[in-house]
Amino acid sequence: MDRDGRASSRPRQERRPLYTPEERRRRDASPWTLVQGVLAPVQFLICIASAALILRYLATGEGYGIATASIILKTAALLAIMVTGSIWEKEVFGVWLFAPPFFWEDVVSFLVIGLHGAYVAALTTGALSPSAQMGVALAAYAAYAVNASQFLLKLRAARLGAQAAGDRDHEPARPFAGAAS
Repeated sequence: MDRDGRASSRPRQERRPLYTPEERRRRDASPWTLVQGVLAPVQFLICIASAALILRYLATGEGYGIATASIILKTAALLAIMVTGSIWEKEVFGVWLFAPPFFWEDVVSFLVIGLHGAYVAALTTGALSPSAQMGVALAAYAAYAVNASQFLLKLRAARLGAQAAGDRDHEPARPFAGAAS
């Protein structure tokens, strides 16, 4: 169908499934799949708590230390999920990063890492005021939210595609960092 609801004469292109059968086998056998499945929601919960602490600091001027500690914890969780995610990607797809099915998710993951790194640099050098540091952290968290959404939407589409194809036993698994790889 085109934009006006008319039948399109162009043949519909088949999308490559998220995983080939061999990639699915490697994914299911990898211990890193479970690691990513645990780290992703942990990182998300840390992010939510940290964002609340940052907003509290920005609103009241109180709690700079705990907000800062929470951002460092979030950054550590991000780095853990990036390292283990790249190991997972190597086991499943044969490349450390930028496997075709997750190329754009990995690209955005590097933006997320860059923003977290900018926060740590600002914190350690004192180059920015505490409020500006918190602004950088919130920008990092916004990029993280976009990245996590990328992964969730891709996995949902893959799951729906697998169900439509009658493959209900094999739902896709994939870490998200930044979801990061």
